[in-house]
Amino acid sequence: MLKEMFKKTTYISIERNKALGDEKVIPAEDKVPEGLWMKCGNCSEAIYTADVENNNHVCPKCGYNFRLDASKRIEMILDEGSFEEWNNDLQTSNPLNFPGYMTKLDGVKAKTGLNEAIVTGKGKIHGQSVAIGVCDSRFLMGSMGEVVGEKVTRLVETATKNELPLIIFACSGGARMQEGIVSLMQMAKTSQAIKRHNDKGLLYISVLTDPTTGGVTASFAMLGDIILAEPGALIGFAGPRVIEQTIGQKLPEGFQRSEFLLEKGLIDGIVKRRDLRETLSEIVRMHTTKNDRINTYEHYLKKNEPIANIPLKDNSAMDCWSKVLASRSATRLTALDYINAIFKDFIELHGDRAFRDDGAIIGGIATIAGKPVTVIGQQKGKNTKENIVRNFGMPYAEGYRKALRLMKQAERFNRPIICFVDTPGAFCGIEAEERGQGEAIARNLYEMSGLKVPVLTIVIGEGGSGGALALAVGNEVWMLENSTYSILSPEGFASILWKDSKRAAEASEVMKITANDLKELGIIEKIIPEPKPASEENLSDISGFMKGYIKEFLAHYKEKNAEEIVNLRYERFRSF
Repeated sequence: MLKEMFKKTTYISIERNKALGDEKVIPAEDKVPEGLWMKCGNCSEAIYTADVENNNHVCPKCGYNFRLDASKRIEMILDEGSFEEWNNDLQTSNPLNFPGYMTKLDGVKAKTGLNEAIVTGKGKIHGQSVAIGVCDSRFLMGSMGEVVGEKVTRLVETATKNELPLIIFACSGGARMQEGIVSLMQMAKTSQAIKRHNDKGLLYISVLTDPTTGGVTASFAMLGDIILAEPGALIGFAGPRVIEQTIGQKLPEGFQRSEFLLEKGLIDGIVKRRDLRETLSEIVRMHTTKNDRINTYEHYLKKNEPIANIPLKDNSAMDCWSKVLASRSATRLTALDYINAIFKDFIELHGDRAFRDDGAIIGGIATIAGKPVTVIGQQKGKNTKENIVRNFGMPYAEGYRKALRLMKQAERFNRPIICFVDTPGAFCGIEAEERGQGEAIARNLYEMSGLKVPVLTIVIGEGGSGGALALAVGNEVWMLENSTYSILSPEGFASILWKDSKRAAEASEVMKITANDLKELGIIEKIIPEPKPASEENLSDISGFMKGYIKEFLAHYKEKNAEEIVNLRYERFRSF
């Protein structure tokens, strides 16, 4: 089910209130009134109130997510009766002595029953303890003043002290104008607290809801280890109206909605409200430090004999060029095929948090033998439409930056990293150069060399040049029997050295690019049997071999400390 949650899905486009900017007002029809019927603020359909309530306050006609107050959100996410509220007694001091501010606050408090725009505390999700904060848009549009900043900071500090994972549901118009520069300081204060939580190796999940704007977006909301969003949520720093007035241009349809941010690589995923509780529970479970209910790799190997060294098929009749063609075949198995066959609970995480989500590289967290790992792969498509999305497996700079972001996250949480290489090479084009393709690859080589967790790379198809090496600075590198790994394509080699790309087949023999060649040269550690070219027909057999070998690798490296892991990787490449 989790795989389906994180697929790139086209959600309903929220068109309501286009004219409103960062001080967006909740229209009357957005509120669930007392009564039998209500009107949806998005599709304007008359709907049965009970149907909305039974559908997690989502319109059954168009999928519009009605805004939730903090108590309803807590009830929906946490185990019944598990919530313990913290710091409910904090009061604002009206730092600017803003006229009428205290009177306004008293009125909002009386109307909402809240003391401020966020509720914080501790609770459980399927028995797992978490620190949680939930913003409430009914309280001055969830704006952040000194008390909101203080409550968030104390929440994070307490979570850090008690080593709790942290979840914050953001919903805010931004900084609170009536508190001026004091409100601005809360951005830095909350961010500092999250840095300390991060430094302790603890998990922070940020969930962005409609709207998340201004100073909240530019502080704690965008600092999650994992950032999720609800469908159709308005998310941005400056409000749409402010941007339009500033630049004098009409904004594109869907601008600053969660789907837009996913495409631009700024969030990890969009989760439908009905799936949110289970998704959060699964993410927390995969980041737990407890092993009481999780088999270790060693435990698996005690119950199951290690995979034997299976003899490879005699491929003497299959020359180098035939293997090059096999590695490029449109029917060849892809990274996602192996990930779904070998691992459980795969949750794909998107984006480089800076520019775009590159479809040529996929990655996320998964489990094997009950233990969490980070998996990353270069992904090709199986038809023209998929190949356009995946750019034929040729990553841009942002793809490598996404991969590195996930690797550094794996290091923080002490997760081994499994990389699947299958690329003709890094994308060669104007946009790639503009975005720093060379720097991005160099940065991966630099950072991977020092990762304090074991890294395994498996070449499953084409391993083309630096575009492949950027995921292959591993403690071990393996290859499928019919894959290739080369300095560049045989066509490119022949063109450069012999001025004749038609001699590509001849070049492939000279280049020594097959698994057998590279095993003899000591470039790779293992060849994974591929009795016939990898396809859907033999996925089960090949992934079975691969899964057993991966478990052996993980069991072996679990006995080594961080310094040993880094030094072994350094010596591996130092020997070439």
